[in-house]
Amino acid sequence: MRLINLFKSLKLISQVQIVRCSSEYVPKALRSLKAKSTRNTVQYYVDSFRVRAVGGSGGDGCISFLSAWCKDHAGPDGGDGGNGGHVIFQATYSCKSLNHCKSVTQAKHGERGFNKECNGKNAQHVVVPVPLGTIIRDSTARVVGDLSSEGMMFVAARGGAGGRGNKFFLTDTEQAPSVAELGAVGETNVYTLEVRSMAHIGLIGFPNAGKSTLLRALTRARPTVAPYPFTTLRPHIGMVQFDDYEQVAIADLPGLIPGSHKNYGLGIQFLQHAERCLGLIFLLDGTSSPLQQYSTLSHELRAYSPSLAERRALIVLNKMDTVEARQALEELKGDLDVIAISAKTGENLPVLVKALRDIYDAGER
Repeated sequence: MRLINLFKSLKLISQVQIVRCSSEYVPKALRSLKAKSTRNTVQYYVDSFRVRAVGGSGGDGCISFLSAWCKDHAGPDGGDGGNGGHVIFQATYSCKSLNHCKSVTQAKHGERGFNKECNGKNAQHVVVPVPLGTIIRDSTARVVGDLSSEGMMFVAARGGAGGRGNKFFLTDTEQAPSVAELGAVGETNVYTLEVRSMAHIGLIGFPNAGKSTLLRALTRARPTVAPYPFTTLRPHIGMVQFDDYEQVAIADLPGLIPGSHKNYGLGIQFLQHAERCLGLIFLLDGTSSPLQQYSTLSHELRAYSPSLAERRALIVLNKMDTVEARQALEELKGDLDVIAISAKTGENLPVLVKALRDIYDAGER
């Protein structure tokens, strides 16, 4: 019996080694058998956020005179006020988005001073975790912080210093000072936080091209899918898992229309999302002039940023489950090198996933 169990364990170990040594990268489960969440709350990805940071004010100093049982006038004993808290942004690997940020982040105030030379308590600093690579801009759009490494901090608003009590003002000539300082007011600053790297791959295309359906097919993300345009108003992020434990993030970006570089539609906001992706996927609707769609998308990217137009990209023709898309594929064979898929039925999705992994590996190098 022991020999049989030993043989089974050795067989399992050899199978694991074969999987790890495989040179092909394929997803663990292209269509996960585990059911998706049924919660109505949909998590959006926030890659740009405007924050007003308010530091805590310092506590006021105390005016007090000690009166002991053996000495009525024992002198001043007013304590100092505590310092106000700072507002600090800290980069961390555990944070991937700016969803948790609040529009107004305020630190607590310092405690006032007490009699018997008791100083007030200093307020705790408010540390806001932000994703690694977050860029911080001030109200004039000037970059004032770049949190590029784990644990790096940026003091957004300093807390005010605590005021001194009347004990501090005791001198040889002034034995009974009746004056104390007020606590200093904390700083108030306005910043714009931007995540430098949003996702590895960004899906761009016209409204109703099937971007949300494709993201649902490849990942466990749950973007809204509907037969009307602009169902996606905010980016959604999904993760494609591979058998070597690598994860590739894919972003479903809002639809692009002609004139987006002039701020038509979602305009500049959409193009800023695309600029923070390592690579792009031009998702073309096979039922509606795909060649013209690709020409418009390329023009919009080039007009917004020439470097964005030169980024690594894949051209994907969607909706191959329709007759119109198959006819369009025959017309595109001589013009574009496309990957024909159907996000609805799952046709040819493994080929697309392998191409995504190639873009990810090239970008990591």
